[in-house]
Amino acid sequence: MWRGSGSVALKNEMEKYERIRVVGRGAFGIVHLCLRKADQKLVIIKQIPVEQMTKEERQAAQNECQVLKLLNHPNVIEYYENFLEDKALMIAMEYAPGGTLAEFIQKRCNSLLEEETILHFFVQILLALHHVHTHLILHRDLKTQNILLDKHRMVVKIGDFGISKILSSKSKAYTVPGHGGDLGSAEGLGGQGPHCIPTSSLLPPPKDLGPWLGSLAEGSTLALACFGKKLPTNGPVCRAPGPISSTPRAVILAFLVQVVGTPCYISPELCEGKPYNQKSDIWALGCVLYELASLKRAFEAANLPALVLKIMSGTFAPISDRYSPELRQLVLSLLSLEPAQRPPLSHIMAQPLCIRALLNLHTDVGSVRMRRVEKSLTTGPPMAPGSAGGRTTSTRCRDRGIIMTFGSGSSGCLGHGSLTDMSQPTIVEALLGYEMVQVACGASHVLALSTERELFAWGRGDGGRLGLGTRESHSCPQQVPMPPGQEAQRVVCGIDSSMVLTVPGRALACGSNRFNKLGLDHLSLGEEPAPHQQVEEALSFIPLGSAPLDLEPLLSLDLGTAHSAAVTASGDCYTFGSNQHGQLGTNARRSSRAPCQVQGLQGIKVATVACGDAFTVAIGAEGEVYSWGKGARGRLGRRDEDAGLPRPVQLDETHPYTVTSVSCCHGNTLLAVRSVTDEPVPP
Repeated sequence: MWRGSGSVALKNEMEKYERIRVVGRGAFGIVHLCLRKADQKLVIIKQIPVEQMTKEERQAAQNECQVLKLLNHPNVIEYYENFLEDKALMIAMEYAPGGTLAEFIQKRCNSLLEEETILHFFVQILLALHHVHTHLILHRDLKTQNILLDKHRMVVKIGDFGISKILSSKSKAYTVPGHGGDLGSAEGLGGQGPHCIPTSSLLPPPKDLGPWLGSLAEGSTLALACFGKKLPTNGPVCRAPGPISSTPRAVILAFLVQVVGTPCYISPELCEGKPYNQKSDIWALGCVLYELASLKRAFEAANLPALVLKIMSGTFAPISDRYSPELRQLVLSLLSLEPAQRPPLSHIMAQPLCIRALLNLHTDVGSVRMRRVEKSLTTGPPMAPGSAGGRTTSTRCRDRGIIMTFGSGSSGCLGHGSLTDMSQPTIVEALLGYEMVQVACGASHVLALSTERELFAWGRGDGGRLGLGTRESHSCPQQVPMPPGQEAQRVVCGIDSSMVLTVPGRALACGSNRFNKLGLDHLSLGEEPAPHQQVEEALSFIPLGSAPLDLEPLLSLDLGTAHSAAVTASGDCYTFGSNQHGQLGTNARRSSRAPCQVQGLQGIKVATVACGDAFTVAIGAEGEVYSWGKGARGRLGRRDEDAGLPRPVQLDETHPYTVTSVSCCHGNTLLAVRSVTDEPVPP
């Protein structure tokens, strides 16, 4: 419901604003440019008369408020508030001073845009539409006239949600009469209700309406419009003989104009009276992309029947061959006649053509509420871009900060706001405003780190593995609070727990602490905790409490299934947790919860360490490799034999190289190497 119930209170609402000028008029009402007195910010206020509205028109006006409230994205016009003033609904929203994209294109005359500029605009529209669809909303009137620009004409924002629809499910669509549609409800604030069809959207009025109306479908209802003039609510209704399939396409399109907006952007399936869904919005997106590349609409004609024929046949002039084959192919795919052949928005974002534009957008445009690197990252060792994989999920952090995920979506571990599986890498849109540098995957949860030391987590949350203070799961990235004075430098995920190495060289952990595998028990050297002192789980990231890990600076750490390992600044390697298969590197299969220094590595300076399911691999400062624990299937780099103590791994000496890093996942080990000849030669 709209706010306000008393005239005094309502009047006070408008007193917060100062009217500057009228910037638009239409069948819906008046658009005012106003100054918000509290912060001297320019805003737009739509003034929509309520008293003269039908019930359906009031519902349409309320629909725009409802849609705008749900959306919060830098490329969508921001909604501020709504209130009643002098029997009119006032909707306050963001002001975009750069005009519309249609005006921008018109001013270009015949000077084609550079492909980089086209993609710069396109990917912002793409992100906005993806956000809209994620909230189960169809825009239904996407066009260049409804895409606005900031004052620098660099940032685009989609607006005009007057005829949008909020779906009850992703598959539900809204159709024309005779197909279970909802034409009986007003669908916009610009005259697209059931009693007013826009003049520009219809054929010139025939001299004799009888034959034209007689061709309508039997049992279908048309609320007539006198070509721009509203008829009374109880005006004439024509019920026509004949099946719906015999309805002329131009007449069907007249219906469609009432429901879905501008004819030039209407998809072929709508011309056939089929349901409207996300793929129809994608068709309109293709029309916008074509318009950016050609500076003219894809489908134009002298009259409505000719326009319908063009749309139904998919007939449009090709864009200039000055543009890349990838861009030309993208236009063709978006304007496919078959809806199923139009790519989903997530697949479009994953195309190399769009990825480059997205990377440029989020590293070069600082005014789109994006985070930029401003402070030096000299403290601590440098962070390299990373990738990791869980049991059924893979995550990739690209070289300029965009995270893409694919695989099983169980527990929301892909970060797309759903449990849907992804068969190809798909951008995690929620993190596009951050430059990400490292990511780690557990079996069903993910941690990611930005250049600003911001930590994000999503996926399965039981046991507190996300570090958010609860056991709840999240299908979208959530920012993780860090203890005061601690800045994350590296993240590690285990099967049911997480660790963070901070800039001061301290370790924080959360999740399951079974066997004290996270080192959270408060222990002095040689001590064992009483049962009531054992920490079984931590819902938030807390410092390690077991000596000597609680005191010595750490360089490296990793999590296995039931054990962990850490390397101190002095090069000593410590292990803690279960030793069932000798993965701790001690002589005895002990049940101690206290960390132990790995035997056999004394005197060897260890640089980094990695943990598998029940084995451990360490890399020495000179690049030598040691492994111990469960040896089945060659995971230790030698024959299938367990080893309770570290043993060196013999590497191929035919081509000399240096080991630079190591990663273990369950029963596999990966070594990253660099050829000795690639190393810089000392002067």
